[in-house]
Amino acid sequence: MSEERIITYAQAVREAMIQEMERDEEILFLGQDISGGAGREAEGMGDTWGGSFGVSRGMSTRLGAGRVMDCPLSEAGYMGAAAAASTAGLRVIAELMFDDFLWLAGDQLFNGAAKLKYLSSGGQSCRLTVRTVTGGGLNAGMHHSQSLYGPAAHMPGVKVAIPATPYDAKGLLIAAIRDDDPVIVFENKALYGVKGPVPEEAYEVPIGRARIARPGTDATVVTISRMLQEALEAADRLEKRGISIEVVDCRSLSPLDEETIVASVSRTGHLVVADEASGRCGAAADIAALAADRAIDFLDGPVKLVTAPHAPVPFSPTLEKAYLPHAGNIVNAVMESLGLAGSEG
Repeated sequence: MSEERIITYAQAVREAMIQEMERDEEILFLGQDISGGAGREAEGMGDTWGGSFGVSRGMSTRLGAGRVMDCPLSEAGYMGAAAAASTAGLRVIAELMFDDFLWLAGDQLFNGAAKLKYLSSGGQSCRLTVRTVTGGGLNAGMHHSQSLYGPAAHMPGVKVAIPATPYDAKGLLIAAIRDDDPVIVFENKALYGVKGPVPEEAYEVPIGRARIARPGTDATVVTISRMLQEALEAADRLEKRGISIEVVDCRSLSPLDEETIVASVSRTGHLVVADEASGRCGAAADIAALAADRAIDFLDGPVKLVTAPHAPVPFSPTLEKAYLPHAGNIVNAVMESLGLAGSEG
């Protein structure tokens, strides 16, 4: 039996794009600095940039500059072009450098691409996949560290995927590219270097199906994006105290796998939701409301949210570390839901 292949989250994303673009020549990839960066080809530097985190490095050389296209510094402009091309028979992957810039492309995405199928009574689709970077942890400051998948999921007509592992990064992106509806894939920047098993062949992870990352009996912890890793660490700590938690990785927020979440809460009787975004009107609050609506008869303790404060993401490394939720916060929340004493920093 061959050994499992281990690659990084970033490599899994790049491999998904390359495999799909080689499979279908009518897939285009648009973004800023995804090929070589402005003027770099003319300077003889070639395909050296690959986006802010080097994820698409080498793709322009392999697939051609006519399909991996550097765009001007206008998110509204190239996202509008991507949406238009996606309605004209092409499939388009558009990279938005940081999800903080969703506001700049919001009209094209949420008033255009997301509403096209509804406006056409289902007669026309927009085959657009938007890749964007989310989350903090790298001291990138308040303008490059937000987590805006909640506002995106609030908009009807667009699907929202949030891969938390290299395996899901590849499988969810391939599913998004093959989908006939617009999908925004939020890639957490702090996960790009994380390694995990990823099959070499192409495969899909269904958008809208959560995963039980760790079975448990005493409490459910539902995680969004990078909080999966924090919850798994919290589970190890709690296990030493004789507490078993079930960790559910959402994988996507729209559609949200309500059945898996409700079933888990019904088994354990306790719920903690972990999300590094602000809790006010966010995805964590939405999941808590789901439990209150559909699993209230099974709850034996309060639903606890582990989220960031309702404040901008700090630039200071010390402040950002204090700002972002971590495993200790999840441990404390589980203990509080269970009505047990003890806390962790």
